[in-house]
Amino acid sequence: MSVSNPTLITFVIYIAAMVLIGFMAYRSTNNLSDYILGGRSLGSVVTALSAGASDMSGWLLMGLPGAIYMSGLSESWIAIGLIVGAYLNWLFVAGRLRVQTEHNGDALTLPDYFSSRFEDKSGLLRIISAVVILVFFTIYCASGIVAGARLFESTFGMSYETALWAGAAATIAYTFVGGFLAVSWTDTVQATLMIFALLLTPIIVLLATGGVDTTFLAIEAQDASNFDMLKNTTFIGIISLMGWGLGYFGQPHILARFMAADSVKSIAKARRISMAWMILCLGGTVAVGFFGIAYFSAHPEVAGPVTENHERVFIELAKILFNPWVAGVLLSAILAAVMSTLSCQLLVCSSALTEDFYKTFLRKSASQVELVWVGRAMVLLVALIAIAMAANPENRVLGLVSYAWAGFGAAFGPVVLISVIWKDMTRNGALAGILVGAITVIVWKHFELLGLYEIIPGFIFASLAIYIVSKLGTPTAGMLSRFAAAEADFRLNK
Repeated sequence: MSVSNPTLITFVIYIAAMVLIGFMAYRSTNNLSDYILGGRSLGSVVTALSAGASDMSGWLLMGLPGAIYMSGLSESWIAIGLIVGAYLNWLFVAGRLRVQTEHNGDALTLPDYFSSRFEDKSGLLRIISAVVILVFFTIYCASGIVAGARLFESTFGMSYETALWAGAAATIAYTFVGGFLAVSWTDTVQATLMIFALLLTPIIVLLATGGVDTTFLAIEAQDASNFDMLKNTTFIGIISLMGWGLGYFGQPHILARFMAADSVKSIAKARRISMAWMILCLGGTVAVGFFGIAYFSAHPEVAGPVTENHERVFIELAKILFNPWVAGVLLSAILAAVMSTLSCQLLVCSSALTEDFYKTFLRKSASQVELVWVGRAMVLLVALIAIAMAANPENRVLGLVSYAWAGFGAAFGPVVLISVIWKDMTRNGALAGILVGAITVIVWKHFELLGLYEIIPGFIFASLAIYIVSKLGTPTAGMLSRFAAAEADFRLNK
């Protein structure tokens, strides 16, 4: 496929700007805390937008619009579930996790927090949770690299192999150099680009199809059931889609943004900004897919690429309706979605390897400079493994994303949520929660029981395991005092 020079130039400028931000962040990275959590210095705007951007991958601009285009509004239940889950995560977890991690050894990672919160001298909690992060996030990283490669391949006519490296190189560069600050600052820029694209595109599609009334009549003429929220759905199907929202409580790359906020006072403002951004973006992406039905039914002569692959609906609308310069900016939004999520995943994996394995078990006396460079080396290592996994475009890595989301949501979600609201939770309760949640997801997925998304039984069984096992033991006086101090800090400053 040939590509116009303006689109290529726009992509190059965008990627160069992201790498430049990485070098700017390099100057503010002096120790491991800076590299992993940005020195806990994020303000409310950066906290909000970086949390949103790190959550929404290429799925936001490709997968969801494509699903809406194919099936109508019945595919939007997942968006509703995500909005509810994200709001509850901000409300119950964000502020409390910020103070709990600070009061529990100034923890930089989730495994670090679990180990300190429950006084786990054996290191078992740290090891198991770090392994869960590495396994699932390496798969996640591979899926992000595949999505980036597909974008470069379809937009610039590259071979898959060339596109693989082109799509990954810029993200690896700024994550390697600038660490958490680079990831957070670039995420803020990328979140702005994503919302611009998702608000502008549906408005222009509406104008191109003759306005709201004409557009809705065209959609109804194509298939009246496109408006039916219950089309081809079942109760279990709707619950499964809504269940995606449970995953937020256990996603390390999103929780890291809460831990990095400069104070608890920033969280409330960040919640309002983040939820407004998320609702507008999801509304925009649903509108792109929905209005695309009307546009392509009226212009069947240009519908070929979308007929072949419905996930291209946003890409094709951008190319057709905008001049090449604006189209380049809009298509960069897809790259932004991919890069923002991939960069955080690389950094979380690097953090687990550096803080939870290298520093804890191999080099307890390592200097801060050494740890930062080990962290950078781990970014490269994880990226190379992910690229190797993504090398075969037919390996169904993208299909594992929902599996990984469920794995994190069930293994970590109940542990994180309950640990910040219940003082009597114990170390054995946390261990039981992680193991039961992960095992339930694996078994449920394997047997495909009841057609129910595996995160739901995983979350329920893990929560029960935490409660039952914790009731069989007693938290130490130190655990109780630190919890009380953190909760008092939260209530005083929220």
